[in-house]
Amino acid sequence: MNKTKKVNRKNIVWWQMRRFFVTTIIGGLAVILPVTIFVLLIRLLLQVITAILAPVSGLFDFIGDAAQWLVPFLSFIIIIVVFFLVGLFVRTNLGENFFKNLEERWLIQLPFYRVIRDTVRQLVGVEKMPFSQVVLADVFANGIWMTGFVTDEHPNDYYTIFVPTSPNPTNGFVFHIHASKLKFLEAKSEDAMSAIIGLGIGSKVLFAAKEKDKLVNLPDPPADAPAP
Repeated sequence: MNKTKKVNRKNIVWWQMRRFFVTTIIGGLAVILPVTIFVLLIRLLLQVITAILAPVSGLFDFIGDAAQWLVPFLSFIIIIVVFFLVGLFVRTNLGENFFKNLEERWLIQLPFYRVIRDTVRQLVGVEKMPFSQVVLADVFANGIWMTGFVTDEHPNDYYTIFVPTSPNPTNGFVFHIHASKLKFLEAKSEDAMSAIIGLGIGSKVLFAAKEKDKLVNLPDPPADAPAP
């Protein structure tokens, strides 16, 4: 009987380690792959525009060796100008509607388009990085606070949070919870995740962090909402 329990325990440990290893690799791939595709796309555009401008490179022979880098530099400038003009067009009502229809009908069906779009928006600050806001959540209104991360915002002062398990943060629980049960902390996500992986060691950083009012200017919670 004891041998059977030991075997089962080893199998469980091995299964958890294997799942942690696989999910970590997938998580790294999900970050690296979109960035790599974006860089390769920029490189491809540079090569295409440079090839188009190559015939006129002879016009710049009078500047000597500088002509070798002038065409690639002009290609890069052209790409920046094109991006700027497209961005300027998208800011208009006509451009916004045109791009929205184009995205819904065609672009969204391309492989990795959604991942690349979200990654680029996060890199340039258009969208918040996931897990960037650390919270303490009194989910059951019993004074027991859980470390979590805001993953989405909703009307009526509700938030979706992810509460990782310890020591494996790839597992956890998703709660849709009112702001009155949350403490929004001015703490780094790395510190919170380190405390979770470390079985709570280092949690004093979270309790020492300043508390924000809320992510946005929210009205007072309803009278029937339990207080934290």
